[in-house]
Amino acid sequence: MDEETGEVLSQPVLAQRVGWCADLVAGMVGALIGEHWNTADVQVLASGQDAGGRKLPSHAWMALRRLGWTITAPEGVKVNDRVVRMVQEQAGRALRSAGWRTDVTAGVLATWPADPRKRTPVEWEQVRASIPGGEHLPSAVIKGRTRQAVAFLNANGRLPVDVFELEGTPKIPRMLLLAACDRQQATLERSDADPGRALLRLQLPSRPDPRAYGDWTWVACPIILPPTVPAGAVLHLPTVRVMGGRVRADVAFTHAVPKTRRAGHAVALGVDWGLNTLLSAGALRLQEDGRITALGAGAQFRAAGVLAKQHRLRRHGERLHAKAEQYQRLIGDAERHQLVGKHAVLRDEIRHVSERRANLNAALAWAAARWTVDQAIAAGASVIYVEDLRSMESKGMGATLNTRLSQQVRGQIVDRMRHVAAEAGVAVVTAPARNTSKHCPQCLTPLQHRKAPDQPTVAGWKWAICPNTGCGWQGDRDHGAWRRIAARGLTHQGKTSSTRPAGTWSSARSSPRSKPQPSSPGPVGGTGRRPALPGTGQHAPRPGDAGHPSPLDLMAWRASVRRDTHQRTGPGCPAQPTGTRA
Repeated sequence: MDEETGEVLSQPVLAQRVGWCADLVAGMVGALIGEHWNTADVQVLASGQDAGGRKLPSHAWMALRRLGWTITAPEGVKVNDRVVRMVQEQAGRALRSAGWRTDVTAGVLATWPADPRKRTPVEWEQVRASIPGGEHLPSAVIKGRTRQAVAFLNANGRLPVDVFELEGTPKIPRMLLLAACDRQQATLERSDADPGRALLRLQLPSRPDPRAYGDWTWVACPIILPPTVPAGAVLHLPTVRVMGGRVRADVAFTHAVPKTRRAGHAVALGVDWGLNTLLSAGALRLQEDGRITALGAGAQFRAAGVLAKQHRLRRHGERLHAKAEQYQRLIGDAERHQLVGKHAVLRDEIRHVSERRANLNAALAWAAARWTVDQAIAAGASVIYVEDLRSMESKGMGATLNTRLSQQVRGQIVDRMRHVAAEAGVAVVTAPARNTSKHCPQCLTPLQHRKAPDQPTVAGWKWAICPNTGCGWQGDRDHGAWRRIAARGLTHQGKTSSTRPAGTWSSARSSPRSKPQPSSPGPVGGTGRRPALPGTGQHAPRPGDAGHPSPLDLMAWRASVRRDTHQRTGPGCPAQPTGTRA
């Protein structure tokens, strides 16, 4: 409702007025970013200090004002200072995000390899040394930037000067960042009678080019809150955008949740990624004597139907892209009106398919994250150790399988998992992924993989069998993997580190550059000495930093297991322990 005239605004009219304001803001944001889209200005903003050496404010619009980066409205258009704040906030966030890409691209270009398709170990060390924090940067990020520079080189015959020539000015989204405003531009209050409703009041233009302050009027917009918003949560000013002819408000809210812990966990949930079985998870317990035992057989999150639909949409989108490119070649410089119209229809269909895929991925990510956190809550786990696959590159498995692996939404699932788990006070920690499916979760012997006994006609080698006769473990390779992941996390929880400024946690040696390290006797982070096997004087080889025990440890372990098994098979031998060693 327009509070000045009392007119009830329909949905199209409201979307139109929000669109006018968003277009005005987007135009000013584009002009401000274009003025400072260069290496010098971005580095000044990324340094966090102004010309006088004072620390820049955390809010982007305040930092830009401290640096004197201002913007004025187009000639003849009148806007208040709060609209300028929204412009500076959006532009400042875009410029700050370009600082990291500037460092990565500069490091890649400064240490350009002799063969961009394959760097030598020395060239890898050089490029990582030239990037701030490059020792922890996933290899896939560096390779992606290299491929981007190679495409520029093939098109222009030279390497780009910097990331700003490589990428160009970013596309400006049509949205209103009301978080940069105060009560003179927008307010949000929750209804006292109905906690599921809130009222958003904001000033919107009554014409596309407001000539005076009188062309801005207060509009009251009722908002229906989803049931996931607690009744006692504090609401914050949202980000408003127009999507599909409707006005959407991304409302952030704050409420108290249990604090997560870095260490001191006794029960952990291990999560392993799969192809058709998207997630495999199960819980382990760290006993007081140092033994790690499994709590149940674990569970799997299968999304075969959703993944199949996702791949159908992907193939449909590829065909549409091929058609659109062919039409573009046929059109050329000539004015072929019939093909121009068909090309426009194809572009709209491509956009529609892309939106469907994005919505499907978002729904799948939320469902998988919710399932994982529910498994942790049911098992009483205080931490979730998830396999770190940031640096995984799909290659050597055929075009179809490579594409399916590369387009899984692992990053979205982990982000949603952290968000959902935080509400329950459960920590989410990334753990090393190297060789989690290779070694036995009980004795660390290299496993033998074969077809599952209940599905001999299904392609693949999903079933794992430990060749160690003293162990005899067998099961789904994904179930063995989550046990190894959780065991690594519990063993090294004392070495869990935090990544700033994101605040995400990673277990010991979960860097994408982790290499196998031989295990050594002595204390293990968070667990003290390695526990002795029941009934023997030998110590089990600990789960190594990257899953590789030393050959001497393996030989001693196998010999001790054989001796222990032989001694326990005779008459009057004691019962075997019920706990499963992970």
